[in-house]
Amino acid sequence: MTISDNEQHALTSSNMPALAFYGKMLTFSRVQFSTDDFTAIAGQLETTLSNKNSNIPVLIDSEVEQDLSALVELLWSWGLQPIGVVTGLLDAQARELRLAIFPADGKRIERILPSKKAITQLSQVAATVPNNSTDSATTADNTGLISDNQAVAASAIPEVAETTLTAETLISAEQITSLIYDQMLRSGQSLNHVGGDLILTNSVNSGAEAITDNNLHVYGRAQGRLVAGATGDKDARIFCQVFNPSLVSVAGTYCLRDNLPEHVIDKSVEVRYLEGQGLVFTVMDDA
Repeated sequence: MTISDNEQHALTSSNMPALAFYGKMLTFSRVQFSTDDFTAIAGQLETTLSNKNSNIPVLIDSEVEQDLSALVELLWSWGLQPIGVVTGLLDAQARELRLAIFPADGKRIERILPSKKAITQLSQVAATVPNNSTDSATTADNTGLISDNQAVAASAIPEVAETTLTAETLISAEQITSLIYDQMLRSGQSLNHVGGDLILTNSVNSGAEAITDNNLHVYGRAQGRLVAGATGDKDARIFCQVFNPSLVSVAGTYCLRDNLPEHVIDKSVEVRYLEGQGLVFTVMDDA
């Protein structure tokens, strides 16, 4: 029996999914516009770009109304590739042009302080229990119950505090959970953690990536792609024991290896984002 090419293709296709979704970090730039003057925009592009063949994927982030179709054509003419807009004034036009609409900068998950409620309840217990013991001692007409009631009060306070802390800790764990990862991240591996700090006790090899929406800690050698504040948290930071990444990003602002300051390479480094300055690299040994 001979199976035709079409039949063979049909048999093969039936065993394979038509598509698959998977996560992979992409490198693109956000271009912010504060004017709709295309002459001024073109002039700025001319001074910023060295050629018209950069093929850089970009997001359009505009503070003013734009003729989005014309703006997209202008960017393409300069070798940029608009893939979407940051949600805002241009959403309706983006839908008409079938461009992606990306969310604005995210916010860090609100943290619950485990000690706050415990301290409040502990202070309330401390305020009420001694008063009760004093009343009991007075009615007992100094029969020795003062010391007994004080002992009961002293033992009751830690018990209430322990119960409150345990409950509060559980609540906190539901809201934010840090992840500790002890294995080496090898080339081709991607570790993505949402909802807390990502702590790597080993190294990140070249070609690997570590991504978190909060702070990123690397206690080994960091050579891959390092991303903190992935949902836009500008307070997130990156801490590395040996800093030599191929890409580093905080809150969507990134820097490639070739553009890193030479004095931070292979040092113990903190990376953070500062408004108006971008990424700031601090050698922690010098701090």
